[in-house]
Amino acid sequence: MASSGSGYDLNPSTFSPDGRIFQVEYASKAVDNGGTALGIKCSDGIVVCVEKPKPTATSKMLVQHSMTSKRVHPVSQHCGLAFTGLASDARQLVNRAKEEAANYKDSYGSEIPPKILADRMSAYVHYFTLHGSLRPFGATALIAGYDVDLKEHALYMVEPSGVAYQYHGCAAGKGRQSCKTELEKVLLSSQTSSLESSTVSVTSQEAVKQLARMIQLLQEDSNNKDVELEMGWVSAESGWDFARVETTIVDEALVWAKADIEAEEEEDDDEDDDDEMEE
Repeated sequence: MASSGSGYDLNPSTFSPDGRIFQVEYASKAVDNGGTALGIKCSDGIVVCVEKPKPTATSKMLVQHSMTSKRVHPVSQHCGLAFTGLASDARQLVNRAKEEAANYKDSYGSEIPPKILADRMSAYVHYFTLHGSLRPFGATALIAGYDVDLKEHALYMVEPSGVAYQYHGCAAGKGRQSCKTELEKVLLSSQTSSLESSTVSVTSQEAVKQLARMIQLLQEDSNNKDVELEMGWVSAESGWDFARVETTIVDEALVWAKADIEAEEEEDDDEDDDDEMEE
């Protein structure tokens, strides 16, 4: 069947003979080429993390902090959004999320729950896959929020196709596959039974360190040092308000991550030496 566009990728409203929508796949590819975005649900909140290029990596002539380069945005008091992919596309998603949150508060007099925000954002993203005069968003959004009425926190991911799922831990971007494995290790090691039937014990402070460690591993594997981290959380520590994680906390987490990786590598080297001596 049609394994390439071959005329079926001219607009997102056309299916190929084997049931594919190529423009949606192209949008997903744009996300896979973007920086890694991670989210994790903790016992006391949600933490999201995005790696992004340093301004000096783009051009040494740029004025520091002159770009609209933020990847983590609060959209209401208790909800926030992190994204990866095409930043210009994602800014429209941020604006839409803020509008949805404001409209909900005007209509109902309370902050929008994360589930409602995720449903509305997924419907908005999906709309751009239905019309030939539009194109899909080349960005994926991670929504972290706290439901004041239910007293519950939740993590959602909205993909370019318009699907949205709730997650214990999720990853998007170029390091998605390797980070999903690391997320599973962190989440499964923090409880004794399945994720569905037990409470994860990892805290928000621990999650900040673990997410920094995952990004640090990616940087070492790719030898890419021209990136920096941006994090946000909604947790008991922040009074259940969504806020960006302070730079000092992120820097401390990176120091811990580098030390932990080095200690693990030294331990592996010692084990290899012991094995050689036994032989």
